[in-house]
Amino acid sequence: MTPEELAAARDRTIEDVIADDLRVLFCGINPGLMSGATGHHFARPGNRFWPALHASGFTPRRLKPAEQHELLRHGLGITNVAARTTARADELSDEELREGGRILREKVLLYRPRWLAVVGITAYRVAFAERAARVGPQEGTVGDTRIWVLPNPSGLNAHWSPTALAEEFARLREAAGIPDARDA
Repeated sequence: MTPEELAAARDRTIEDVIADDLRVLFCGINPGLMSGATGHHFARPGNRFWPALHASGFTPRRLKPAEQHELLRHGLGITNVAARTTARADELSDEELREGGRILREKVLLYRPRWLAVVGITAYRVAFAERAARVGPQEGTVGDTRIWVLPNPSGLNAHWSPTALAEEFARLREAAGIPDARDA
């Protein structure tokens, strides 16, 4: 991918991987430039989403971003708080995150996943006006959908090691009653 191709991806949107009645709908902050260029969620090579998803037992093997639609077979999906592609999440305004939270709530009410897993505590706090939120299960719901906040899997998030990140993903999988796909 050339720098020019990445720059051309700025402000693009990518399609959700979504269906009715998912077990878990994962929700990123917004697509990065690599995702905008490829059309695949969590596409940057240093992003730890796909490794954490497998290491936590959500998938039987580590999927590549280009295989994102295979998530639907496992009752999983992906969307974003903000649709606009940026180089860094901090390029989004609080207003964009709040509006994205409003749109996300509507999407959750329409598709009715059992769990909404927001990947990024800071974005969740702004989008859902929950300043004191912490990583883990939240008290609030969207309709009947429970909410879990996961750490941001970006390689820039040094606060969470790959092992700790996978352990938090596994806590969600267990709370959702999903068997470990690696055992299948």
